[in-house]
This record gives sequence, structure tokens and C-alpha cells, in this order.
Amino acid sequence: MLRLQTPLPERYTSASPEELAERIGAAKAALGARLLILGHHYQRDEVMRWADARGDSFGLSRTAADRHDAEFVVFCGVHFMAESADILTGAHQAVVLPDLNAGCSMADMADVESVEEAWDDLATVTDVERIVPITYMNSSAALKAFVGRQGGAVCTSSNARAVLTWALGLDGSEPRGDKV
Repeated sequence: MLRLQTPLPERYTSASPEELAERIGAAKAALGARLLILGHHYQRDEVMRWADARGDSFGLSRTAADRHDAEFVVFCGVHFMAESADILTGAHQAVVLPDLNAGCSMADMADVESVEEAWDDLATVTDVERIVPITYMNSSAALKAFVGRQGGAVCTSSNARAVLTWALGLDGSEPRGDKV
């Protein structure tokens, strides 16, 4: 279940690097395994020094889901990454995105309202039952949900071939549609 996050209090956003380091160290010591800090590959060294796990967005989301003991997951990345982790983690786990302004230009290219409008337009010229929508991992949770409601899938760079094979029935299974 996606939970809404409020911005971090000013005492954190205005803290000095030394003060933040002290607070992060204290939180890690106090919470132990109940805290999991995830660092995406592109984060700065001063952020990555605190990361318990490093990797790509999907790998880190899976790490969060596998760590049932982590009640608090801090995802040092962008919105879609934290949303993906929140989808995959349990109800007892809270996923926090430290910088609510951290966005991804690729994820912002297709907002769910525009995609729904395009889908409705497609329905006026073709049978949308023949279309299998596929979105990339770098998309919002709302867009992933839309694609799922339409019988589609989310792909990553490592599973794109398998997703297209599945969608078009190229593996001998029943095709989900003939357009993707």
C-alpha cells in the first residue's frame, strides 16, 4: 500500500553535513537491522557511505522486499524508485525518500493522465483488447497500475525481451495481444 510522505523537518534540511552525519550514525546505531538505507548507483559519495545496499532501482527495491526485518527503508534515489520499493515491501515497512524533489526526467515523460487519454483515443480507432501496454521500470506507480489494469507489464532493461515474448506469445503461449 502506498503511503504519503511528508517533507523532512527543517532541522534536517538545514543541518550541516557534520550534524547530519552524527544524526545518521546515531539512527543507524539505535535502529540496527530495523533500518535499511538503499543507495542508487548515481548518488554522491557522502550519501553512499551510509548505504547498506547499492545498486540499480529494481535490484534495490527487491533488496528492500527481501529484508522483512527492515521496518524503515530509506531510499536514496528518485520518486519512482521509492514507489517501486513501497509496492514490493510489506505493510509493516515504511519507505522514505529523503529528497521529495528528487525526480527522474524519464519517469516524468509519461504521466498517467496523458496515457489514459491516449488509451481512450486509441479505443476510438482500434480494439484496445489487441494492445498490450508495457511501461518501463522508470515510470510512476500510477502508470504501472494503469498498465496492470489493462493486462500489461512493467519491463526492465534485463527482462525486456522476455516481456515482449510474453506479450506477443512468441514463446508458443497464447498471445496477450498483437500490438505492444
